[in-house]
Amino acid sequence: MAVTLSDVANRANVSPATVSRVLNGNYPVAAATRERVLRAVDELDYVLNGPASSLAAATSDLVGILVNDIADPFFGIMASAAQSEMVGLDADGNGTGRAGGEKLAVVCNTGGSPDRELTYLTLLQRQRAAAVLLTGDTVDDPAHSAAVAAKLARLAEGGTRVVLCGRPSPAAHPDAVLAALPFDNRGGARALTAHLLELGHRRIGQVAGPAERTTTRHRLEGHRQALAAAGLGDAEDHERLTVHGSYDRLSGYRAARELLAREPDLTAIVAANDTVALGVCAALREAGLRIPEDVSVAGFDDLPFSADAVPALTTVRLPLQEAGARAGRLALGREEPPASGVAEVGAELVVRASTAAPGRG
Repeated sequence: MAVTLSDVANRANVSPATVSRVLNGNYPVAAATRERVLRAVDELDYVLNGPASSLAAATSDLVGILVNDIADPFFGIMASAAQSEMVGLDADGNGTGRAGGEKLAVVCNTGGSPDRELTYLTLLQRQRAAAVLLTGDTVDDPAHSAAVAAKLARLAEGGTRVVLCGRPSPAAHPDAVLAALPFDNRGGARALTAHLLELGHRRIGQVAGPAERTTTRHRLEGHRQALAAAGLGDAEDHERLTVHGSYDRLSGYRAARELLAREPDLTAIVAANDTVALGVCAALREAGLRIPEDVSVAGFDDLPFSADAVPALTTVRLPLQEAGARAGRLALGREEPPASGVAEVGAELVVRASTAAPGRG
């Protein structure tokens, strides 16, 4: 039996009129109530019908781009590149002349919240989005991964083209994803740590990202693989030399201070990303330490400011612009998906002035 609007109302403990208001977006509804209704819609897999369905189908030019933090250049670069492909703009922001092929690209900022990610996927399903592009990593949680996979399967069944950029295909329902462009975070981190080891560093601190994120796990795995290959595989030592935090400058500053307190003899610090590396550098300077003479610092991603930092930042380059643009083309069917459905995006070590042999000064 088909799920009805009343079924959703009963599940959410609201009136049918409230459910209608949430789904149509034509009347203000309290945020908590809206979340409860959308959760009930998702749990019951409610599908609009009749006139409401026709209205939703009329918005098939809609494309959703999910990001963890639009203020983070990592996500902004990918989203901008993908959006330019979707709305028919070239690299300079000019129209490409693809008349009739443009889409209304909506950037959905999840704030890294698993619940918000599922809510946006529900909303895009309700609107019969032509395509959905998920950028960046996700939480390392089997229950959430299963929920996302199920939601992507429903989107695909409804004709939505699903593309992942910077994250692997889900283990469940992999066929729901048209294409996945995961970053080689392990390989990049392994190359970065190997570079520091080749310089002679043996006491290397790690300012890692949030412990629950998949990117954090993959980059830590690559870092520790390089250490193990050099005979530095003490698990207890790894934990002492690792501090987790957010992907922002303040987190890098605080983590570096904590690492220095734990291990004053550190000669190098690997940061979760380039923004975090700036905070690390600030903490080292405050402690009277020189970069790289006393402590080498390395980042990840090669964000635009990295080459202009003082000293210029050694990092791992991810081709964010190119990956985002390709994801946009795949989402709109302007490029054939890879044969296996997955095309790993390579990472490249970029050596600059912030790393040098220990004790150089």
